[in-house]
Amino acid sequence: MTKAKAQRQARETATAFGFLIPFTLFYTVFTIWPVIQGAIVSFHKWGIMGRQKFSGLANYAKMMKDRFFWESLGNTTKFTIITVPMLIILAVSLALLANRKSRLQKMYRVCYYMPNVLSVSVVSFLTIYMGSPYMGFVNGLLHTLGAPNSFEPLWLKDPNLVWFTICWITAWWTVGFSMMLYLSALQEISPEIYEAADIDGATKTRQLFNITLPLLKPTTFLVLLLQIIACYKVFGQIYMITKGGPGTVTRPLIQYIYETAFTKNDFGYAAAMSYALFLILVILSVIQTAVQRRSEA
Repeated sequence: MTKAKAQRQARETATAFGFLIPFTLFYTVFTIWPVIQGAIVSFHKWGIMGRQKFSGLANYAKMMKDRFFWESLGNTTKFTIITVPMLIILAVSLALLANRKSRLQKMYRVCYYMPNVLSVSVVSFLTIYMGSPYMGFVNGLLHTLGAPNSFEPLWLKDPNLVWFTICWITAWWTVGFSMMLYLSALQEISPEIYEAADIDGATKTRQLFNITLPLLKPTTFLVLLLQIIACYKVFGQIYMITKGGPGTVTRPLIQYIYETAFTKNDFGYAAAMSYALFLILVILSVIQTAVQRRSEA
């Protein structure tokens, strides 16, 4: 290696480190250190005034016996099980519609994606307005379509209907991002595949189930992973729409962690529950990645 080449490589290495060091510094300060600090807090009795005493695994032992923890975790899991399949089906359907050749194609794509730009407060306000009894838009529409005046579903109060309301509004609100992923994947499929299928006499339905959906499988795994993580972190819309009610029927785990930390002033226990949620998400991600690799093998 010549001296000039060695100097050039040294300059390139120094330039690379010059770009990496600022990012590494900020990532360490704002991501890695909070994670480490959170782990430290979870092993202590920790209040708003700071560390009180070392408690070891007491917070984790308390968590295993806490029925409210398991209830809120069950609520979050229920929300995930209902919302994720609903969102994937809706995203695929909208992507197929948005991919059809039409003079209004761009308008359709904008309309389908539009709810995704709304803030959680706007979506929550719309949900409360539309789902309110007597004066709400949905019940008013049902009465206009012929439902009797005595028919007043409590969309935000009934323990069963409230889950349908929250899951549906979440899917409607967040489907735009997943739809764009599917739309991008659809545009990567070669038209020649469909032309060959038409020559062979395959119907549009068979093309959908034998060509389109199998080729969308990698995107489906990605959307599934992203949406499971997002659903397990749900907090904003549920808190603003129902406050976790009626009672604690819809209280998710993130809300229980928030209440434990900032209402009960128990940051140590809240940190322990946060790490339990983190471990659950890691396990689910590993399982899904293993399943995906096996299906692609």
